[in-house]
Amino acid sequence: MFIMLKIRTYLSIISLLMFTSYSIADESISSEIILPELGDRVSGAVSRAQERAIGEIVLEQIYSQAPLISDPLLFEYTEHLIYRLSEYSQVEDRYFNILLIDDDSLNAFAAPGGIIGVNGGLFLHADNEGQFSSVLAHELAHLSQRHFARNVLKSQDSNLASALVMVSSIAIALISNNPNAISVGPAFLQSQNLRYSRLFEKEADRVGFINLVNAGYNPKSMGEMFENMNDIRRLSGDLPPEFLLTHPLSSSRISDAFNAAEGISEEGTKQDSLEFGLMKKRLEVYYETIPSNALRIFDAKVNTDPSDINIYGLALAHEKNNNFDDSLALLDELIKKYPKNLVINTTKVDILRSYGKLDEALLLVNQFLEISPKNYPLSISKSKILLEMKEYFESEEIIRDQLLRKNDDPELWLLLSEIQRNSKNIIGYHQSRAEYFLLLGQNEKALNQLEFALQLTQNNFQVSESIMTKIVEIKKELNESRGL
Repeated sequence: MFIMLKIRTYLSIISLLMFTSYSIADESISSEIILPELGDRVSGAVSRAQERAIGEIVLEQIYSQAPLISDPLLFEYTEHLIYRLSEYSQVEDRYFNILLIDDDSLNAFAAPGGIIGVNGGLFLHADNEGQFSSVLAHELAHLSQRHFARNVLKSQDSNLASALVMVSSIAIALISNNPNAISVGPAFLQSQNLRYSRLFEKEADRVGFINLVNAGYNPKSMGEMFENMNDIRRLSGDLPPEFLLTHPLSSSRISDAFNAAEGISEEGTKQDSLEFGLMKKRLEVYYETIPSNALRIFDAKVNTDPSDINIYGLALAHEKNNNFDDSLALLDELIKKYPKNLVINTTKVDILRSYGKLDEALLLVNQFLEISPKNYPLSISKSKILLEMKEYFESEEIIRDQLLRKNDDPELWLLLSEIQRNSKNIIGYHQSRAEYFLLLGQNEKALNQLEFALQLTQNNFQVSESIMTKIVEIKKELNESRGL
């Protein structure tokens, strides 16, 4: 039973990859949103519960194979923006797993169960928040229109054995730069889904555009983002942006987007946001691997354009070169202008911590936590400050509080394990490491961690019983996966 479920799950994931593999048809964008059929046919193909289960498998694959960006400020911004855009979408289940993929190529994807992946490169190649949001709106449309379930419905007659040839490339196709990752397997499996894939891409563009405009963004944003992609394609020759490998840009796609924007007023629309600019500069500095180059680049940028976001980038470049005084001086200049900006002030907190000024960092982070209690980036920063101050109990309490809302965040479990290791709570350390490995789909490693913990419990029967229960659950899953 388990094996058949797994086979069906893999086939469904394969279908997900195939529905985004071709360009849209040359048809005009309509302003009417027609929701997908949610009755017996679509729900019978893949229920919402099945989509979530499939999503968990995809999530494990991504956690275990994709390098992720560990930046609470970047995550908070992306999460907030996606949830804000979802309010204007037709997505019914608004619980998302958001992943920041550590890759500077232009890419984003949506997977069943509300998984949305965003490459760091999407920030780099978008000129403003509207352009960035147009890609997210497109991915949300894939979810709201239930393209995954509808594709499974249309691919039920596909050859199962042939489809399973593609299983090993699923995660790679989602997160890598390999344009051939989804081309393995029989050609008929791809051609069979061509028509529907074109329609799905067209529908995601159309629905995403309408929702983007309803969210208050410039109607030209989507067309401008397509132009950026086209420019990258021309400059790169045979290697297009990764987004275009799964969302090809047809000759009509740009014109369709701009035609849809005709007659829609740009007055009062959101052109950009300071926060997007700050995030973009964070990644520009992050992806400059040579610190002195980052400093040289941003020195030149500020000399030609002393904008607030370039000054912020220069502050980060100084920090990357351990020029903490210069970095803090630039941030203080920005704080005079934006005294309540959480991004700039959290950045100052983190630089003060790196500089070893822990008391000053703690004072500042507490000041802003009073304004924004339980804020994710501020909480992480405070926990790390307290860890360095050897205030382990309070540091751990902050992370456990965050885990109440983000229990499926591997980074939180990893940080918790670090705190517990430093506080000599070795049993807790092994338990937290186990949770971390479980989220990565590495059940054997999780089992090893729990067995280490069990050996240390001695006569603490309550703790040992809890650990044993977890061990039994994991062993059962492992046996089922092996067909035992």
